[in-house]
Amino acid sequence: MEALLDHSPAPACPASFNLAAYVLDPSQSVPDKIALIIYQRDIPKKITYKQLATAVFGAANGLSQAGIKAGDRVMLRLGNTIEFPIAFLALAAIDAIAMPVSEQLSKPEVNTLIEQTRPNAFIAASDFDIENFSGFSINTNQLKSFYTLPPLDPVMGDPNRAAYIIFTSGTSGQPKAVVHAHRAVWARRMMWDSWYDLRQNDVMMHAGALNWTYTLGTGLMDPWAIGATAVIPNTQQPKQIWSTILETQTTIFAAAPGIFRRLLVSPPKNTPVNLRHALCAGDTLPQTSRDMWRSLTGTPICEAYGMTECSTFLSARPSAPDTLQAQTGRKIAILGQDRPVNIGELGSIAISMNDPGLMLGYLENNKINLQLTGSWFKTEDTGKVNSGGTITFSGRHTDIMNAGAYRVSPREVEIVFERHPNILEVAVTEIEVKPDVTVIAAFYISTTDIAFNELEELVQSQLARYKHPRVIQRVKALPRTPNGKLIRASLPKLWNKNYD
Repeated sequence: MEALLDHSPAPACPASFNLAAYVLDPSQSVPDKIALIIYQRDIPKKITYKQLATAVFGAANGLSQAGIKAGDRVMLRLGNTIEFPIAFLALAAIDAIAMPVSEQLSKPEVNTLIEQTRPNAFIAASDFDIENFSGFSINTNQLKSFYTLPPLDPVMGDPNRAAYIIFTSGTSGQPKAVVHAHRAVWARRMMWDSWYDLRQNDVMMHAGALNWTYTLGTGLMDPWAIGATAVIPNTQQPKQIWSTILETQTTIFAAAPGIFRRLLVSPPKNTPVNLRHALCAGDTLPQTSRDMWRSLTGTPICEAYGMTECSTFLSARPSAPDTLQAQTGRKIAILGQDRPVNIGELGSIAISMNDPGLMLGYLENNKINLQLTGSWFKTEDTGKVNSGGTITFSGRHTDIMNAGAYRVSPREVEIVFERHPNILEVAVTEIEVKPDVTVIAAFYISTTDIAFNELEELVQSQLARYKHPRVIQRVKALPRTPNGKLIRASLPKLWNKNYD
C-alpha cells in the first residue's frame, strides 16, 4: 500500500475573508472577556477583546493615513509587546503585508532581510534606526497614538491573497521569506481538534517569541479566533513560568523543547491543577522528558511536526499523545522521487498542493515562487507511514546518515538512547574520524556519567549492528538556535578525540 494519508477536504474558507476580521470576531460576542495577558517587565498587562479590536482597527486607520497601502510590505521589529499583535492585525486589516523579525537581530542582519524583501515601511521601537532604508518608519509612540482613531473596516476579499511573510530560522543557510495567504489562519482550525483540543474557556499560554509562527499562531491567533484567553509570559526563567501558569490558571501550555527541559530541572512547589495538557513543537522532545512532565503535572505533552511553510500538520492529540498522525482535513504522503513510497518505507514528507495552510511560496527576486513535485509540496524532512496510519518523523534529508551503504535516520538511534532513565538529551550524526572514514556518533547530556559499555549494550539490544554509534560521548550542552532547534551540522565540533 502507498504511504498516503488522505483526510481531506479541509473546511472551506469563506469566499470573502480577512485575517484580522476573523481573528477578532469574538470581540462581538465576548467584548469584555480578557483576550490577552502579556507580561512586560514582570508586570501583567491585560486587554479585553473590545479593547484589542478598538486598538487594531484604530491603528489600521492610522497606518492607512500614514501612507501604507494594500499590498505594501511592512517589516515589524516590536518584540514580545502588545504593540506587536496590534500592528500585525492592523496591517492585515488594510491588506498590507506584515513581515515580523526577531528583535534579537542585529542591524546588519535586518538590513540583509530588507534587501531581500524590499519593504515599503518599517515599524519598530523608537530607539531602533534603520540605515539606508528608502521607505518610511513608524515608531511605537506613533503607533500607540493611532489606537483611539475611528475604527477602519477591514478589507474583505479573496482568501488566497497575500497576508504576511514569515522568515525561516535559517538553520540551513540564508533565511527564506515565506509568503502566507489570509486563508492560512482559517486552515489552523484543523489543529483545534487534532492537536490542541482547544475550547473557548481555555487559557492558552505560550513561552515563545511572537515573530515565530508557532507562538504567533498557537499563542495568539488561534485562542483569539475561538474566544479563549492568551497568555505571553515574556520570560524563559522556570520559576517565573511556573508562577505564571499558576497565577493565570493556564489550561494549555505551549513551548519549544528547550523550555520544557528547563522547567523539568526546576519543578514547582505546587502542581498546576488547571492544566489540561501541554503542546510541544519546533524540535523533538525525548520520551524521558515527556514521562517526567506527566509524572510532575499529571498531564501529557502533545508533540507536533510542522514548518514555517505550512505550520503544523502532523500532531499528537490529548486522547493519543504518543503518536503523530495527519490532522483531519490534511492530505499527506511520503514520497520517493515523484510518487508515494510504500507503507513502512522512508521518504520525503509531502503536503498536498491544495492544503489551505500551505504557503503561497517563497519571495525570491520580488516574485512569489512555489516549487511542486506533481501535486505535492515536498518538504526537506523524511519520515515513514506505519501500518496503523501513524507517522514517524526521521529528520531532515541532510541528516540521514550512510552507514555501510545503509541509510540510517538519526532519530532511530536517538530514540533508543532516550529510553535510558538518566539521559536528558541526545543527538546523533556522522563524524569523520580520519580522511574519507566516517562513523555514527552520539552526543548526550545526562544526570550522571554512564559507562560506555552500558550504552553499548543498550544499542546492541535494540538496533542492527550497522546502526551502532562507534563514538558515544557525554557533553554539557548541544548546539541549538535561539528557538531551541538542534543545529545538527555543528555536532561534529563536539567530538573530543581523547574522550574515554
